[in-house]
Amino acid sequence: MKKVEISPSILASDFKKLDHEIKDIVNGGAKYLHFDVMDGQFVNNISFGIPVLKSLKEGNYPLIFDVHLMIINPENYVEEFLKAGADILTIHYEAVNPDEIERISEMVHKENKKLGLSIKPKTNVSEIINYLKFVDLVLVMSVEPGFGGQKFINDSILKIEELNLLKEKYNYDYLIEVDGGVNIETAKLCKEAGANVLVAGSYIFKSKDRKEAIDSLR
Repeated sequence: MKKVEISPSILASDFKKLDHEIKDIVNGGAKYLHFDVMDGQFVNNISFGIPVLKSLKEGNYPLIFDVHLMIINPENYVEEFLKAGADILTIHYEAVNPDEIERISEMVHKENKKLGLSIKPKTNVSEIINYLKFVDLVLVMSVEPGFGGQKFINDSILKIEELNLLKEKYNYDYLIEVDGGVNIETAKLCKEAGANVLVAGSYIFKSKDRKEAIDSLR
């Protein structure tokens, strides 16, 4: 079974001691840090934005900043999030004009960053086939975006498998990331289906031993 990377979501961390929380997952072997940016419009929740990202980037943590924009009109904020420190900037297919994806890809790659494209549980992989050539990562939402702690939607496995087949068929090199309801049982299913990166929030940050939690998902 292929090795996967773990991207802990800071939305589930203790913001009173965020520096300690991040250092703890670094010591636990995490290479990514996931930022769930929500605007209260695309999803029915509000989180944090550019100031938090910029502040943490200045901490010089040895992590890939994996920024997931759950916002409407993401094309209007691409430059700002890149300047603030996003290494991977993921936008939602359902929130953007598809005709803009190629232009956004050019903007992101010009800054030597990576572009991700995310799909919600009710969006089929077939809808994004024409845009896979523009992205470096495809994020499969395995729960409805907006809130943590939801149960994993099993149909997500079929999407991972389909994306993996398309990747091989067209010789693409995008990563397949999965977000939502990831735990030791669902992580195994995702890995077997071809996932490369697993996002986990509560499973990691609510654990007393973050290294053990991260290792168990791997």
